[in-house]
Amino acid sequence: MDSAWRPRPVINPWIIALTVTLATFMEVLDTSVANVALPHIAGSLSAGQDESTWVLTSYLVSNAIILPMSGWFSQLIGRKRFYMSCVALFTISSFLCGLAPNLSMLIVFRVLQGLGGGGLQPSEQAILADTFEPRKRGMAFAVYGMAVVLAPAIGPTLGGWITDNFNWRWIFFINIPVGIISLLLTNVLISDPPYMKKGQRTGFTVDYIGLGLLALGLGAMQVVLDKGQRDDWFGSNFIVVMTAICVVSLIAVVIWEWRHEHPIIDLHLFKIRSFGIGNMLMFMVGFALLSSTVLLPQFSQDLLGYTAQRAGLALMPGGIAIILCMPFVGYLLGHTDARRLLLFGLTMVSFSLIHMTNFDTAIDFRTLATARVFQAMGLAFLFVPINTAAYAFIPPGKNNAASGLINLARNIGGSVGISFVTTMLARRAQVHQSNLTARLNSGNGQFQAAIANTTHMLITHGSSPSEAARQAYGIIAFNLNRQATMLAYVDNFWILGCCVAAMIPFVFLMKKVKPGGPMAAH
Repeated sequence: MDSAWRPRPVINPWIIALTVTLATFMEVLDTSVANVALPHIAGSLSAGQDESTWVLTSYLVSNAIILPMSGWFSQLIGRKRFYMSCVALFTISSFLCGLAPNLSMLIVFRVLQGLGGGGLQPSEQAILADTFEPRKRGMAFAVYGMAVVLAPAIGPTLGGWITDNFNWRWIFFINIPVGIISLLLTNVLISDPPYMKKGQRTGFTVDYIGLGLLALGLGAMQVVLDKGQRDDWFGSNFIVVMTAICVVSLIAVVIWEWRHEHPIIDLHLFKIRSFGIGNMLMFMVGFALLSSTVLLPQFSQDLLGYTAQRAGLALMPGGIAIILCMPFVGYLLGHTDARRLLLFGLTMVSFSLIHMTNFDTAIDFRTLATARVFQAMGLAFLFVPINTAAYAFIPPGKNNAASGLINLARNIGGSVGISFVTTMLARRAQVHQSNLTARLNSGNGQFQAAIANTTHMLITHGSSPSEAARQAYGIIAFNLNRQATMLAYVDNFWILGCCVAAMIPFVFLMKKVKPGGPMAAH
């Protein structure tokens, strides 16, 4: 976008950067603030734990629907108008989420919230690129990136504190004042650049077919991801039909958009090898990051007995680690090939996830927080380098379209990852429970000894022999289920670690990026 850069505005560009970063913080915060509140949301709305994850996936997929269209909408109605519409929709739907009377309505309002939030990041990145001259964009994007990682860092802790001390509904209500301030500042400070005003024209053709196919395909995908586990996946005719609709619609989108004169998503960008691989890597980053951000709070609350606030505090050092590492990563990008940083980051994330397979039900707070820190350090070496390598060969004027696609890849990866680990957690817990139960029989000396010892302990605490025997079997069953669930978490960490490691060879297929190039934002 260098060729289209406009003269420095009268308003200090850092004030504009602060304005768009405020909305970014609000939107990214909402992707993580609800994680630790899921058990409370499930209990309050009489939903299962697997159903409560729809609160996350519905937001991510609806967010993904609008992401690749953001550049197209900006051209159609103007970037400032589109951006303010997104902030307004996000703020209003946040208020409705806080009032939701049941899970179904909460999911509907989260879909609306995701549609509003999806258009924010690509528009904000384009605004920064147009506001700052080329030599200062790196610092602007670094500040923007700090806000992007600060929100997930404090999100679980803030969500936990609000949930424990007030009510989970306030995790949505806190967006309202931030949204109003963002709207007021945007209206006063931000305007569309001259080249966009010239580019807007009457008679702009609306690609209704592409828009409909994309919404239908991603919407069907959301239904499959949300309801698949509860409906036994392809054992359900409904899931089979929705999967077919999803596949057919997305294939049709590719064919239609590839040939359309003014596509809502520019798929021709994938002909650029580094951009295509960058999207694949970003998909896996979303897959590993968001799925583990769901697993760890559930693990700490379900098996370690943490409160929502303490579960959030366990994740917070990881967020701080990302913030501390980001400036160092920015410095290294000016002196070394981005691919080297990607190799280190992927190796670190994979190692940290596989290290989590050593978790058990007796680990302390420090062990859990330290493991998250190692994972976060690896992630710090992925976000900006992936974007830097992916954007390096994008033609001028295509940054908006590229931003929408790469953010789409991350969100779809996160939605798929959350659904995957939720399914695996339930299925693997059943498998381990069955295997452990098969060993508990009258011929198992350890089992008989455990029953005898537990019964004796209960008798010494005042239970009658018959009651003590019945209670002993209940305690053994409880511990067995607990161990089965623990093993299911271990399986998830192992699979996630292996999936991240499988991405390492693809880094070598990316083109070398000249050190010192403009740093890309998350």
